[in-house]
Amino acid sequence: MTEQDLISAVIRPEIRALTAYKVADATGYIKLDAMENPYTWPEEIKAEWLNIVHDAAINRYPDPEAKALCRILKEYNQIPAESEILLGNGSDEIIQLLLMALPADATVMAPEPSFVMYKQIAQCLGLNYQGLPLLANNFELDLAVTLATIKSQQPEIIFLAYPNNPTGNLFDSDAIEQIIQHSNGLVILDEAYAPFTDFSFIGKLAQYNNLLVMRTVSKLGLAGLRLGFIAGSPALINELNKARLPYNINILTQCSAEFALSHPELFAEQTQTICLERARVFLQLSTIKGMTPCPSAANFILFRTPKDKATDIFNALKEQGILIKNLSPQQGLLTDCLRVTIGKPEENNAFINALKECI
Repeated sequence: MTEQDLISAVIRPEIRALTAYKVADATGYIKLDAMENPYTWPEEIKAEWLNIVHDAAINRYPDPEAKALCRILKEYNQIPAESEILLGNGSDEIIQLLLMALPADATVMAPEPSFVMYKQIAQCLGLNYQGLPLLANNFELDLAVTLATIKSQQPEIIFLAYPNNPTGNLFDSDAIEQIIQHSNGLVILDEAYAPFTDFSFIGKLAQYNNLLVMRTVSKLGLAGLRLGFIAGSPALINELNKARLPYNINILTQCSAEFALSHPELFAEQTQTICLERARVFLQLSTIKGMTPCPSAANFILFRTPKDKATDIFNALKEQGILIKNLSPQQGLLTDCLRVTIGKPEENNAFINALKECI
């Protein structure tokens, strides 16, 4: 048997048809491609953290339920007392866990463009994926089409990123509530970028028994810890917990996140700075001929370039040491679009100056 025959025999066709998720090598570049918080911690905070890590019992299995961390996350994120949370190794594991729990012939629905892992994980699991194009003029939900599709297909789960990635906008909250009300399945509000906006559906968890809200600490500045959570009714969380692998949150992540979240003022200061820089970068992008930035409630800005120029501009920026995200190859509504993460002021200045050189 040849290697290709072996692969064909043991790997499902839907897996073979996929393209692996690629992460660009950022070595040597100003890294503005991955929606990370660019700020680290002051040295005195690092020293306190190292003392915590020093005493971690790495010879023992971690608390399988991460009870102390759950309490801190619920308080930090103002989760209603009547709701419960479940932790994951980043939001990706939460998405995978949700989809693994569905019936084999389930339908998964999400707007497009949106976070690519909704579609990729659904297809990996052989589920029916239904993408719904956003409105071309403002990347808003097409509510009429969405409600009609919910009625005809009755999806078991709907993902709504709030704010949306990669567009950065907040979907209309009334439209989201109508989607929740018309759905007989689960509606997942993915609030990964919650630190950069004042809008959230966490306060409505008790109002809708089919609503779950997902968050991560990655955009807060803890991407290296790989920690996400989902909040909802205790009954739903209890069922999802049955599909969770034991000890999925390691002891270093648990103790590091507990320590980090005891310093809320540090993250509040950093996120405020990022939001101020977001406004400044948006204004400067608006003044560059041919560039059309999209309003953003996240820590990045999507902007449209002149027709058929996105890839050339992306490559020209790389030649100047700036790495952003080229979304134009995805085509559709993202044709001619690039996305830049908000970095430190000096990184943002370097990006704007380099972009001007490309024009």
